[in-house]
Amino acid sequence: MVLIIAIIGILAGGLINALADELPYRRNPALPTYPDGTPRPILAWLGITAFLFGLRTPPASANNKKQGYDGAPKLSWRYPITEIATSVLMVATYILIGQDSETSSLQLVIWLIYMAIFMLINVIDIEHKLILFVVMIPSAILAIADAVLAPIPSPLLKDALIGGGLGFVIFFIFYQGGYLFTYIMGRARGETIDTVAFGFGDVMMITLSGLILGFQGVIFVMFISVFFGSVGAIVYLALRLVVAGRYNLFTAIPYGPYIVAATIIVLLFPDEVSLLLLGYVR
Repeated sequence: MVLIIAIIGILAGGLINALADELPYRRNPALPTYPDGTPRPILAWLGITAFLFGLRTPPASANNKKQGYDGAPKLSWRYPITEIATSVLMVATYILIGQDSETSSLQLVIWLIYMAIFMLINVIDIEHKLILFVVMIPSAILAIADAVLAPIPSPLLKDALIGGGLGFVIFFIFYQGGYLFTYIMGRARGETIDTVAFGFGDVMMITLSGLILGFQGVIFVMFISVFFGSVGAIVYLALRLVVAGRYNLFTAIPYGPYIVAATIIVLLFPDEVSLLLLGYVR
């Protein structure tokens, strides 16, 4: 079973790569292509096989590029890394919670889908600083269906809706506060600042987290993600100072991956997180 799920994870990672190449540009999902628009041969549909068989770049004879692509032809390391990471996440999900007697087969399938969704959100947010409605809306519908169809050990529908609503309200306040902060700082500096502390995509992501985990779970996620975000910002600034000798105070740092990481931790280790933050298992 572990091997089967590992293979499913790799295939899901290939699908994630294909979607991440198209969705941010508002292109319809299509068969995998190289970044310059050249269709990939079947052996190169997966990043892993493309690297193994020396197919990172289009064959010299390929000349049927699609319109609307302008990237370099070479596949980046993002492709095999995404496939491996998705496989590892899915296997970890099965090992940690999929074999629990309370976990139904339907619940396990939904959790595996969540892992693929989280990877897609991360890839797009890291590369484009975007969290897309086209990804988040179907994901929210899935989370609500999860609460209805497989409420044990996931939250009941009422708890899921409260969690989603709480996450939305709190992060929407942060979102509006981010705009106010950048406006005040822009006026003080006499310049226009385009970046904001929280994007609306982050609001959607924490809402999805609340729908998946419920009221108490989303509170854990908010606490952990703020901690992760603070540490990540400090590390980023330190690296910028070491490498470049300076940093831009208003450099945009994707926050979505921190929410995703916190959500995965709370989903896979609910008892451990509860014991750490509350002192008892909920």
